[in-house]
Amino acid sequence: MTNMKKILSVTAAAAMLLGVSACGSNNNNGGTAAKGTQSIKLTVWGPSEDQAKSDSWLPTMEKQFAKAHPEYKITWKNAVVSEGDAGKTVKQDPSAAADVYMFANDQLGTLIDAQAIGEVSDDAKAQIKKQDDDAIIKSVTGTDGKIYGVPFTGNTYFMYYNKSKFSSDDIKSLDTMLQKGKVSYNLGNSWYLPAFYTGAGMTLFGKDAATAKDGIKMDSAAATDVTKYLVDLVKNPNFVVDNDEGAGLAALQNGTVDAIFSGTWSASDVKKALGNNYAAAQLPSFTTSGGSTYQMKAFYGSKAVGYNPNSKVPQAAAEFATYLGSSEAQKAHYTMRQIVPTDKSLASTYKNDPAAVAQNDTIANTSTLQPTIAQMGNFWDPCKNFGTAIVNGDVNSGNAQAKAQAWLDSYKNIAKDSSK
Repeated sequence: MTNMKKILSVTAAAAMLLGVSACGSNNNNGGTAAKGTQSIKLTVWGPSEDQAKSDSWLPTMEKQFAKAHPEYKITWKNAVVSEGDAGKTVKQDPSAAADVYMFANDQLGTLIDAQAIGEVSDDAKAQIKKQDDDAIIKSVTGTDGKIYGVPFTGNTYFMYYNKSKFSSDDIKSLDTMLQKGKVSYNLGNSWYLPAFYTGAGMTLFGKDAATAKDGIKMDSAAATDVTKYLVDLVKNPNFVVDNDEGAGLAALQNGTVDAIFSGTWSASDVKKALGNNYAAAQLPSFTTSGGSTYQMKAFYGSKAVGYNPNSKVPQAAAEFATYLGSSEAQKAHYTMRQIVPTDKSLASTYKNDPAAVAQNDTIANTSTLQPTIAQMGNFWDPCKNFGTAIVNGDVNSGNAQAKAQAWLDSYKNIAKDSSK
């Protein structure tokens, strides 16, 4: 990896970007930095890949931030805590947690409830609204309407495919693809299965995905229609059931399937498997035996940088969190680790990267926001059990209506606090 060239050469430029002078009086981010140099310590948590070497992304960003902020003499302390583990780790003891950490947005509700994440500053809010589409902004917006965390990449799945098998028109329809090649999908996984149902009208906690009392709802006839489609899908000889152990990717690698559904984390392996036939796209539509055509919609979220309001130096922590989500930092993240930016102004950076384009197209066009409220914890197991039953043949065309209704009925009390 190579060091990123210095972007900010003067403090004034950094102040315009990061809002050094103030973080908004309503955000409890601390006052203006003291005159002269203030000695501070910032503890930062992130994935190992971002800090493996002295010239990795995180240490490089820390050096740049320090140069742009001579008002601080910073002692950095980095530790490995992945975005996926941040929520459960931070909430154990918010007062002892990192000043700044990276997190997957599905933990937002947990972090807010634990009072372990601070509302972003007014300057950070302006930065986020300039950089990101509404969909990404919603992913870091709490039920109170306030923004927590600065997004730096999207998080969803999409379709990888062999472009020698499917044309650009073929990939718009899952059914057309199944006529021309083999397709693999993880129906037994509760993150993937809902794409068929949310595409057909299932709502999770209201239109804003954050109203607990609205629960999980879907028209019974539509749910039955989709379930029958999936029963037939499993029987289709051109459909291959993927699993959590990566059976789909393995089949793509050995040439026995032509399309799989995964995220940017699989890009390198898929590109190696498909070579010149490597391609990716947003999710397709599907048509049921009842004649209804639905657009598949993947759950989406983001990964973001948050600051701890319990920090001894909350303003500096907030400023650094904002910097890690800046255009400059996002560009470096993509250059150094292929972390796809959410910043719209960086689209030209990844325009020739099929996975990056597919991820952002999916978030923009064929996705639904994954709820972050605590009640969502009650969704996963019943969904997994239902998907597994379809895969195993326990759900069939004869009992599809009853099984689908029983699944939906299992969520009748989901609006209640998951801790009760």
